[in-house]
Amino acid sequence: MRHWYDIFPRNTGLSLYIWIIFCVLPFYFIFRSTSLWEIGAGIAATMLFFGVYWMTFNSHGPLVYIGLSIEFVIHIMMTILFGYVYFALFSAFYIGNIRSKAGFITMYVIHLVATVGAMTAGFLLNYSLFLSQIPFLIMTILGVILIPINRYNRFKQEKLEGQLEDANRKIAQLAIIEERHRIARDLHDTLGQKLSMIGLKSELSAKLVDKDPKAVRKELQDVRDTARQALKEVREMVSNMRSIRLAEEVEHAKQLLDAAEIEREITFDAECDHLPLFLENVLSMCLKEAVTNVVKHSNATSCFIYISETMQSIKLAVIDNGIGSMDNESYGNGLKGMKERLDFVNGTLDIKRRSNGFEVYISVPKVLRQIEEEEEL
Repeated sequence: MRHWYDIFPRNTGLSLYIWIIFCVLPFYFIFRSTSLWEIGAGIAATMLFFGVYWMTFNSHGPLVYIGLSIEFVIHIMMTILFGYVYFALFSAFYIGNIRSKAGFITMYVIHLVATVGAMTAGFLLNYSLFLSQIPFLIMTILGVILIPINRYNRFKQEKLEGQLEDANRKIAQLAIIEERHRIARDLHDTLGQKLSMIGLKSELSAKLVDKDPKAVRKELQDVRDTARQALKEVREMVSNMRSIRLAEEVEHAKQLLDAAEIEREITFDAECDHLPLFLENVLSMCLKEAVTNVVKHSNATSCFIYISETMQSIKLAVIDNGIGSMDNESYGNGLKGMKERLDFVNGTLDIKRRSNGFEVYISVPKVLRQIEEEEEL
């Protein structure tokens, strides 16, 4: 729905109130005349100008050019009879709305020639009236030159930005679709063949269980090895999709604690270069969740993070002096998510609530590394 004030040009560098003054100002020029017919003609022309401007504003097709032609005639008449030149600024803005390049150039040239011609005729017919307005006439001519070009270029820029946004949106959608297809292919290639093999060997084992127990044991060993290989490939695939290095997460934890103005002490005594990426991802996500809980729920003033490594496991401890409680729903959900991640790698989660703080201890066995080393041998 359009409002009455929508006819006033926007983004031209002039305030709305200036345009309102331009609307009222013609009556000042009109009533300076002593001829009644000139006053009547001036009022009628002014009302017709704004009526045409309103009716054809944001129109398309022939109405645009018809409306502009009428505005040009009124503008020329008002300039010659009353010395009022500012209708040219309204028309200049209106021309900038023309999307057709040929139409824009044509109306731009006609308007510029008509404006300069009307001012020249006004000088010849009423020299004293126009002589006092020279600075304003120059400003009007500059507006007639610059406003349409600025408006036209703005429309082109908005159109290009819209096209770019649509293109980026389509690219993002295509990227999502391609990623889904890639994941589907990887899952098919990773699990499809191995699950089929597991199914076949399981059926074979069921048939041989009474006839050849030795062959059954061999088939079950193949099933076990195939399942282990499939699990390893799935873990590697998940790790590649969401790779989070433990060292990077430690840096993020430092930034988070500093932003929350919580004193920190971090000890990183573990070699991560040879850790399986999946295992490192699990530790990183657990550290992130633990530190987030400290910042959001503990009201702590200090936090201690210890990361260490033994021959059998990787250990992570997050200790604070706050008032955290597992009764908090979001806090409990975070701990539940940590436990689910750790269960996937046979890790453990130990939580201790003290009178002056909260302790989270995490231990992850190096089973994945041992399996990888055995397979390499």
